[in-house]
Amino acid sequence: MKKISLLCFAALVGVTQLFAARSFDLKDLTSGTFYPENLKEVTPLADGESYTRISPDGSKILKMSFRTDEQTAVLFDIKKARGVNFTAFDGYIISPDGSRILIQTNTHHIYRHSFTATYYIYSVENNKLEPLSDGGPQQTPLFSPDGNQIAFVRDNNIFIVKLLFNNSESQITKDGKFNEIINGIPDWVNEEEFSNDRSMVFNADGTMLCWIRYDESAVKTFSFPWYKGLNPEKTEYSDYPGAYTYKYPLPGYDNSKVSVYSYDIKARQTRKIQLSLDADGYIPRIKMTSDASKVAVFTMNRHQDRLDIYMANPRSTVCQLIIRDEINKYIKEESMEAVKITSEHILLPSERDGYNHLYLYTLGGNLVRKVCPEKAVVTDVYGYDEVTGSIYYAANPFGADDQQVYVSEKSGKVERLTDKAGFNTPIFSTDFKYFVNTWSDMNTPPVVTVRTNSGKELKTIIDNNDLNKKLSAYDLSKKEKFHFTTSEGVVLNGWMIKPVNFDASKRYPVIMYQYGGPGVQQVLDKWSIGAMGQGGIYEEYLAQNGFVVVCVDGRGTGGRGADFEKCTYLRLGEKEAKDQVEAALYLGSLPYVDKARIGIWGWSYGGWNTLMSMSEGRKVFRAGVAVAPPTCWRFYDSVYTERYMRTPKENPSGYNEVNPIARASDLNGSLLICHGFADDNVHFQNTAEYTEALVQADKDFKENFYTNRNHGISGGNTRNHLFRQITNFFIGEMK
Repeated sequence: MKKISLLCFAALVGVTQLFAARSFDLKDLTSGTFYPENLKEVTPLADGESYTRISPDGSKILKMSFRTDEQTAVLFDIKKARGVNFTAFDGYIISPDGSRILIQTNTHHIYRHSFTATYYIYSVENNKLEPLSDGGPQQTPLFSPDGNQIAFVRDNNIFIVKLLFNNSESQITKDGKFNEIINGIPDWVNEEEFSNDRSMVFNADGTMLCWIRYDESAVKTFSFPWYKGLNPEKTEYSDYPGAYTYKYPLPGYDNSKVSVYSYDIKARQTRKIQLSLDADGYIPRIKMTSDASKVAVFTMNRHQDRLDIYMANPRSTVCQLIIRDEINKYIKEESMEAVKITSEHILLPSERDGYNHLYLYTLGGNLVRKVCPEKAVVTDVYGYDEVTGSIYYAANPFGADDQQVYVSEKSGKVERLTDKAGFNTPIFSTDFKYFVNTWSDMNTPPVVTVRTNSGKELKTIIDNNDLNKKLSAYDLSKKEKFHFTTSEGVVLNGWMIKPVNFDASKRYPVIMYQYGGPGVQQVLDKWSIGAMGQGGIYEEYLAQNGFVVVCVDGRGTGGRGADFEKCTYLRLGEKEAKDQVEAALYLGSLPYVDKARIGIWGWSYGGWNTLMSMSEGRKVFRAGVAVAPPTCWRFYDSVYTERYMRTPKENPSGYNEVNPIARASDLNGSLLICHGFADDNVHFQNTAEYTEALVQADKDFKENFYTNRNHGISGGNTRNHLFRQITNFFIGEMK
């Protein structure tokens, strides 16, 4: 691989002198050799002074001081705990009082967020493990507020374990059935598109359990094939293939019917909550409040332009609407997760004024104040301090690629708590006195520090010097920011990586990497940019092979306000493709770019955008690679697609005209398309129908398919193979 890369480099740019430093090996890149060190599984503790994390070797749960970052205790040690019958653990959940820890083992992933695991209850004081349940693997275990009960889901039903009664287990629901009824965890589409894997909560005093029930019996099914395959090998399909069938609602079709129930734990009585909800509405969240008589239930209409927050009484079942947020076009998925409910307030992000800003309400729904960063978007929300009245959040006033941490005090005074351009991600202590901050920029691996709530840096925890030393043995180029103005007068941002021995007098081939989906940014001043993250490591690899690599965020991406992000509404792919073509035209005007050798590629929405850009009409791309691409929004799920497109009945032209299948005859340039047969997200149906359209349009293409692989196309040697195909395709088509 190393020799091929160097020879191709010489052929591409006419350079015969070999690198003095080492060249990357693709297998090292795909195996994560250059992943940065970071904190693992950080959980702030109730005392406000401490947090827990998994030790670097993965064998312990450590208690750390926020102020000093010194280890103050070992809460769990897999080598010393009594009752351990496993050699590794995957995660943990600490009880509210810290006396018990749920240890997660034997994890088996289901979809993007969901998984089953075998959990053990660990007593910190007694240093002893006991199984949570002997009835089989569990999902989403949840401690009651007093830590004396644990609710979990198994086989679509809810169970409760009472720790003060010899871990006695009782079954709360009995109607759960695969592909019909789900209790306490979301169905596929709600999990995927509302980014949530738990749909149940205790009330504040732990006397009631509330959950969302999903009736998906009317939802149509989708099946994908299982083969024997390798790594892992499914021996049950050695002779005849099998299939996995699950409920997957398409745009305009039936979704699950959702409702909310409560269970009185002492009286063993189940009640249905009297929730006002559209017949085809959603319940994206249910959250505990500090009041035992109130559980917060979030609802949305099917168009997803109205969010209602109700306070439901789990005993009387009566609901009161306290907040309604109505937004032009649609409410972003991230808004639900970012809502913070404190003991007396609700902190709500909203784009009601055209930019994502914060609105503080009482639990009764009265607006207290608005936090509005000047000419900026709130990019993350960390919480509200009931003691001081301060609100902690992140925003981007220095540009869409930057993220800084701020505090807005009760008086209205705003202070910036981070001091370096780039990307800052904090984890605050429960009382907001301290935070652990992870900072990076596109040329610097993460640096993790501990700071006070005034921003004062107390200590550096992680500096990633070992990674810097490892990378110093290789030829690396600096990532460069740039921006340009399209023919339509739109200013777009991008980054660029040039070969390390770049010669401005020569003309280089270019590979453009992009995603482009609604609200998602690839042009960020952070270390995790690029197709593999790790400081754009794959893009550096391509640069070592003689390519200039570029990424441009077009219209529809985030960080620049609702108008820029939502201008693609009802016509997904149209403006995004125009902007990638405009980016190629701009690059082709640069004196060091060979405009006849510009390629483009992307994954998922980036694959869609690749196909749309290559069939936009202007013939600017020599080659392209689409990995796991949607090819018609009629084939994708209801929640995501209708958020941006409404239904096919409401928007026939958007569905029928703006898609790669409809534009197959306009495809220009060499194409490689890659897809996993077991993709539960973007079904292989998309590639099958698109490639058939190419055949009938008499268009040549290449394709790679991956047995039993999902949307991530990984496992065994799969990821290495995939990226080698992408690399060799561009080398072969653009030399």
